[in-house]
Amino acid sequence: MIKRPELLAPAGDRERFDSALAAGADAIYVGSTMFSMRAAPKNFDFDELSQICSLSHEKGVKIYLTLNTLPKNSEVALLPEYIKSSAAAGVDAFIVADVGVMSLCKKYAPEVDVHISTQAGVVNYLTANEFYNLGAKRIVTARELSLEDIAEMRAKTPKELEIECFVHGAMCVSFSGRCLISNYLLGRDANRGECAQPCRWEYYLMQKDRQGNYFPIDQNNNGTYILNSKDMCMIEHIADLVKAGVDSFKIEGRAKSAYYTAVITNAYRMAIDGYLENPSDSYVPEQWIIDETRKVSYREYGTGFYYEAPSVNANVSYEGGYRREWDVMAVVEKCEDGCICAEQRNKFCVGDELEALTFGEKPQSFTVSELLDADGNPIESAPHPMMKLKIKSELNLKPGTLLRKQS
Repeated sequence: MIKRPELLAPAGDRERFDSALAAGADAIYVGSTMFSMRAAPKNFDFDELSQICSLSHEKGVKIYLTLNTLPKNSEVALLPEYIKSSAAAGVDAFIVADVGVMSLCKKYAPEVDVHISTQAGVVNYLTANEFYNLGAKRIVTARELSLEDIAEMRAKTPKELEIECFVHGAMCVSFSGRCLISNYLLGRDANRGECAQPCRWEYYLMQKDRQGNYFPIDQNNNGTYILNSKDMCMIEHIADLVKAGVDSFKIEGRAKSAYYTAVITNAYRMAIDGYLENPSDSYVPEQWIIDETRKVSYREYGTGFYYEAPSVNANVSYEGGYRREWDVMAVVEKCEDGCICAEQRNKFCVGDELEALTFGEKPQSFTVSELLDADGNPIESAPHPMMKLKIKSELNLKPGTLLRKQS
């Protein structure tokens, strides 16, 4: 019998959490106000953490708290109370990278599982087993591993030790995310959640005695992005991940938008469920499910290092920015009296073709033939952020359906 893999989604704030929960995540990983590898998102204080834990547990969804920065000496004294308060809020696991932090988690919250972060750089079964002996419930593999490496790790570790792997999202040209470029150039420490992503910048080579004379270090004259990784996308390789023994499929992106969280979580939910209905080594999701991963803001996609070693092409992308071909226009609140009642997110007009995405269903397109404001007055466009509006339509869409438009 095939083990059902967990779908683990990111959430950087309440809106993203709601999106992940609605889109079908089995578990959601979040950060609190300290010790988290993403400082930019709003994250959750202890009251909010308690609220989302309660909401998640009502639906059988777990909450994992990122506790995966590398704390300094001055911060160690803050950890015991922080760990106890987080446990009291109801988190199901701590994600840690530091052995000292792990020891405190086991001491002050022994009832909460410990997951070993990708920041710990676990690349072999020996290390995985030692973390298990120390009390770890799960290890998140280093992103440099191949599927063969993971399969061997699975074969040589206790079946009780879970293996979690990233399947989608941004990657770093560094070892398991331990990068010093941001710290060196800007004083923003990537290992403390403050990365400015200078790996995405465009660079030139300049010889010391020829100031201002720039040399391309690639085959074109537009410079190079030698540090710029492709985004990972493994949605077409669900069967290979399951065959390798991956227990949890992790989506990167606590700093991404709620729309991104919703669309990508929904796509992988549909892909995993499709595989479980028809489990075969040749399984590939329906094309519309694959297409969903291109309807968010993303970089050029690749499969990370699951099939090729870093020495082959380093997963480098030679594109400087994001691809963004779709935007969310509105969110459906209800349908009544031949109208879609919605709340606006971006401007759209009468005559525009929109696509309705309801979680768990194939998207459907329709044309905006008539648009009304909240009082029922005809309007030609919806230009105001968060305005209430009505779209004349016989479609019966569920609350939370996303209405989007191709750029």
